[in-house]
Amino acid sequence: MTILVTGAAGFIGSYVAHALLDRGDEVLGIDNINDYYAVDLKLARLERLGDRAGFSFKKVDIADLEALKQSVIGHKITKVVHLAAQAGVRYSLENPMAYAQSNLVGHLAVLELCRHTEDIEHLVYASSSSVYGLNEKMPFSEEDRVDKPVSLYAATKKSGELMSHTYAHLYGLAQTGLRFFTVYGPWGRPDMAYWSFTDKIMRGETIDIYNHGDMKRDFSYIDDIVAGILASLDTLPEPDKKGLRNRIFNIGNKRPEDLMHFIEIIETAVGKKAKTRLLPMQPGDVYATYADTSAIEAACGFESKTSIEEGIPRFVDWYRGYNGLK
Repeated sequence: MTILVTGAAGFIGSYVAHALLDRGDEVLGIDNINDYYAVDLKLARLERLGDRAGFSFKKVDIADLEALKQSVIGHKITKVVHLAAQAGVRYSLENPMAYAQSNLVGHLAVLELCRHTEDIEHLVYASSSSVYGLNEKMPFSEEDRVDKPVSLYAATKKSGELMSHTYAHLYGLAQTGLRFFTVYGPWGRPDMAYWSFTDKIMRGETIDIYNHGDMKRDFSYIDDIVAGILASLDTLPEPDKKGLRNRIFNIGNKRPEDLMHFIEIIETAVGKKAKTRLLPMQPGDVYATYADTSAIEAACGFESKTSIEEGIPRFVDWYRGYNGLK
């Protein structure tokens, strides 16, 4: 039995693959290794996985359904962790078609693969806290309306949830969608603020701070998130009142942090004050994110353990080592 992990060269995907291998699962990883950010980083993540027993990898674009089907031949796939996507709110303003291809066509292709693969018991897929848009009610609950996204990225993630609901209704596919809240940590993504802040502070360059620093984020450490993904994967959804085995969970740190406090922690870890430029809010951005995680806690035993005071120094230490910095 094998677990398929899409986006295995990505930040969260590579961690999930390691965690599954650590507990004795076999993993088939797929990724198209696109150049949205440094390919060298993706290849370095794969290199760490490459020599591990039970891991195999195929370079596949999830939006290519026939290639996706071919990639699983010879593997008895029983569960799928679908993390491959075109990420990033800001990039969706520049290249919207990339989001349609990966997050809409790609998600549909994964659903079709699961529909036509007899042994698949459960699909866990990545959604995003961005679906909450300009929701002012805090914390964000899975019961809140999410039909007014403020970025194309958010719209594609909500669309994925809707497609998944349809496949649960039509074909009985058991699914869990996870709305991630600002995941960070070692081996993370260079397009994320914590990475660029760390890099620029170290180099003595100016960092741009939007909405004049008046923002809050629910920063979620990678180890906590991976533990939650595996717990969700292992806990099949119970049928709802209509018999659908389909659920959505928030997964985050359930603690909104002030952006300026977040920057102060990076400054302390780096050992240098930041040069800052205060700017207005960016298009597509939101003032705050804050996860209500009571549903995933009750259903799967999820627990967020890592504060930013612990997690950010771990990232900075890794960043120094990865880039050969003192």
